Amino acid sequence: MSDDRRIARDASFVVALASIVLVAACATPPPPLPPPPAPEKRLGAVVLLPEKDGRPTAVTIRRDDKQVVLDQPYAAANVGSQSLAAYASSQQEVEQEFGAAIAAQPAPATAFVLYFVEGKDDFTDESKRLLEQMLQEVARRPVPDVLVVGHTDAVGTDLVNDALGQRRAEAVRSALIGRGIAAGDVRAISRGKRAPAVPTPDGVAEPRNRRVEIIVR
Repeated sequence: MSDDRRIARDASFVVALASIVLVAACATPPPPLPPPPAPEKRLGAVVLLPEKDGRPTAVTIRRDDKQVVLDQPYAAANVGSQSLAAYASSQQEVEQEFGAAIAAQPAPATAFVLYFVEGKDDFTDESKRLLEQMLQEVARRPVPDVLVVGHTDAVGTDLVNDALGQRRAEAVRSALIGRGIAAGDVRAISRGKRAPAVPTPDGVAEPRNRRVEIIVR
């Protein structure tokens, strides 16, 4: 065989071998790409609302090693599964995002104090006027929860004052029930002389201790 024919045959073999390698390479699929990272889950937001009386407040939000201090009205923080970021909210944004939750909150608790004549479960004249205001406040609550706590001054024994404090609390409870408040929504208890508003020695008659505290929720 001539040298020219041998060279041509060898060249054809090399081309064919290269084609086989190329086809084999093309037949192997590329490795799959890694999936994109999952988006961070937003756990919620914290917004500092202004106080009704205008007094300053602040709250600190912590997550792992991150910290955000909210010290201005409508200062806010987004809390993510791996992050914590401050941002500025507004009254309009709060109403849009949290309006339903705010409206569903119960009214804040209100407390009243009524005073009594010494040794009796009769109201003082001033407390008779306050009683009407208290009854109106309770009536405004859709589902009132009322705790009435009777107190006495330091005159008399514990046994006598416990009973007197209970009678005073029951007098207020009866007035509430008479205004249509369900009996199960009003609890009456006595502390007797054990929790004075004005500490005194035993046996001292202190008008400010002869009282009933009404906590309306």
